[in-house]
Amino acid sequence: MDLIRRFAPDSDPDDIARALTTAGAAIIERLVDEATVDQMLAEMQPFVDATPYGSDQFTGRTTKRTGALLARSPASIDFVANPEVLAVVDRVLGPNATTYQLHLTQMICIWPGGPAQSLHRDQWCFDMFPFPPEMDVEVSTIWALDDFTEENGATRIIPGSLLDAASCVADTHRTVGATMPKGSVVLYTGRTIHGGGENRSDAVRRALNVDYILGWLRQEENQYLSCPPEIARTLPERVQKLAGYTVGAFALGYMDDVRDPFAVLNGLDGGSSFGGRGIRTLRL
Repeated sequence: MDLIRRFAPDSDPDDIARALTTAGAAIIERLVDEATVDQMLAEMQPFVDATPYGSDQFTGRTTKRTGALLARSPASIDFVANPEVLAVVDRVLGPNATTYQLHLTQMICIWPGGPAQSLHRDQWCFDMFPFPPEMDVEVSTIWALDDFTEENGATRIIPGSLLDAASCVADTHRTVGATMPKGSVVLYTGRTIHGGGENRSDAVRRALNVDYILGWLRQEENQYLSCPPEIARTLPERVQKLAGYTVGAFALGYMDDVRDPFAVLNGLDGGSSFGGRGIRTLRL
């Protein structure tokens, strides 16, 4: 069985992207320092406290899923717009679209006793649409906000499952735990079979899930409500575009009289139309 390849923070993004498109997953260890992780945890704790547990087995009856990271945690930008992660996403999603965007931002906290999540592919959220088998439409990331271990429910992945039949989501015996130290991240594609692990420890396992999709697909988390304009315009330009405040293709996502949403958000030239800035902005 293939294992999940591991990389240092200064690794060549071409090598990491190649691991994603061939084996389906890769781990970058200690990409964000522990102080930044702790800052984000402190900023998000009141929102986690107010979040209800999941309502079904898949979302987890002992799991809390807390979103809207960009609006709630300034420190989350270091994860959501991490340059090394985005460099990998550029390479994996770039060949298939003019732009890509955030799909969701979500802290996932699994309480002790939480069972393993059923295995699945993230891109199945698009109504099980049969994309071309070798086409990548999504890159997902799970950041370890605590050390990820086999005991506390490290994400389970089936390496090399990109082209496996749908029935292979039953192959729990093939999974490998994405064990990694705090501040590390596992990247995988929307075609990779995976699922949350069982928390057999006596502590909450905390993670950050950030996913990216092609600019012409609908976001799972509605960023325009989770991160409305009055908050979005305070964020760095690259993060505004990543959240979706830009045109997703030549005529996709414009505002009212064919105006560019990035220009409207920032009061640039009255929100000029397709001839203005913000068009074809894949590189963030």
